[in-house]
Amino acid sequence: MSGPAAGALPGPLVDTDWLAPRLAAPGLVVLDASIGEHRAAGERIPGARPFDIDGALSDHSGPLPHTMPGADHFTRELRALGVNDGDTVVVYDGAGLYSSARAWWMLRAMGVDRVAVLDGGLPAWRAAGLPWESGAPVAAARPGDFTARPRPGLIVGSDEVAAALTDPASAVLDARTRDRFAGAVAEPRPGLRPGHMPGALNLPFGELQRDGRMRPASQLRDAFAPLAGERRRLVFSCGSGVTACILALGAELAGYDDLAVYDGSWSEWGLPGAERPVVTGPQSGGAQA
Repeated sequence: MSGPAAGALPGPLVDTDWLAPRLAAPGLVVLDASIGEHRAAGERIPGARPFDIDGALSDHSGPLPHTMPGADHFTRELRALGVNDGDTVVVYDGAGLYSSARAWWMLRAMGVDRVAVLDGGLPAWRAAGLPWESGAPVAAARPGDFTARPRPGLIVGSDEVAAALTDPASAVLDARTRDRFAGAVAEPRPGLRPGHMPGALNLPFGELQRDGRMRPASQLRDAFAPLAGERRRLVFSCGSGVTACILALGAELAGYDDLAVYDGSWSEWGLPGAERPVVTGPQSGGAQA
């Protein structure tokens, strides 16, 4: 007997109880967005296809890591994964909930409405006693017909971030750890200046999670409210545009809907020759009316 159809997503986050009975449903695509050691481990939810942020799903023509590819490139790669327009897409990663948020935001930025993140990722799947597989992933049976339809404003550059830093209706939130934000430790990418953007606020992505899962919406609202205040336009940054997307996911779950991710993040802003201002020390302010 077949399981239930994919149906409507309950929101931008789904759990294993939602996904497991729908795993083979027509029109449901599961994408493994693991990076680094978790991708190298080669373990996945059965049938998951590789959304390779370290590889084909980034633009490698420039010097910055994890750069959003253009619409034609994105279309080609998603079709190769067998994704069709109208499919329901669930993304996850092997860390719990880390790079999957980046995949979710990229898909949103390219016009995909029916996409969600698996809360807890592969660790939650395995902890639930559900089957998993290893080895090389199986390619899609046939190419999909997906076409990217970019949404302006969801992925932004340094000029938009600079404008947001002085806009009383916007807040720029940095997802890096407090030590990195303050410039108290060296950046993990050699050569970057330590510190943060003047006027940026710090919300480390780990504070939105517990045991690899997102905190309840009420707790997420409590985390954002002191920083955002009455400001509804939130722009997120991090080291290379990955964990900023965890803040974007948390903000959407908390009820915010005017969100953007700075694609270059500190890998661009912190460059010695970037001519962008950098300050050190703890953040100087919080919410403004």
